[in-house]
Amino acid sequence: MWGILIAALSGALMSIQGVFNAEVTKQSSVWMSAAFVQITAFVVCVAAWLLTGREGTVGSLWQVTPKYMLLGGAIGAFITITVIQSVNAIGPARSAMFIVATQLLVSYLIELFGLFQVEKQPFEWRKCIGVIVIIIGIVTFKWK
Repeated sequence: MWGILIAALSGALMSIQGVFNAEVTKQSSVWMSAAFVQITAFVVCVAAWLLTGREGTVGSLWQVTPKYMLLGGAIGAFITITVIQSVNAIGPARSAMFIVATQLLVSYLIELFGLFQVEKQPFEWRKCIGVIVIIIGIVTFKWK
């Protein structure tokens, strides 16, 4: 249950952040907005690390293998930019639908093929049907 609540909070925060970042972009630029998001995220993370007992060390990051796993922050910058641009182009609700549907599809493919050191999972029709239902939901929501 805790995982579901945290995931729901994450989704809500992502939607709110997308709207905020889109507005900041309108008043500055996409790169300035994205940079500000990443810098403020860094400051919050360092502060939280300092306040919560400094679990782990900076040096432990260099022990991470494979090294491509350290690209999460760089990917985060592109996530910020693409969310901003999608919210500006199609609005927050449609953006969220396409983002979530794509996250689900890509996550399922990662599990299905066992990519990035994730334990490989067998194909299940019910999961495939779930993705199709989400796509039908997007089409229904978008339908005029």
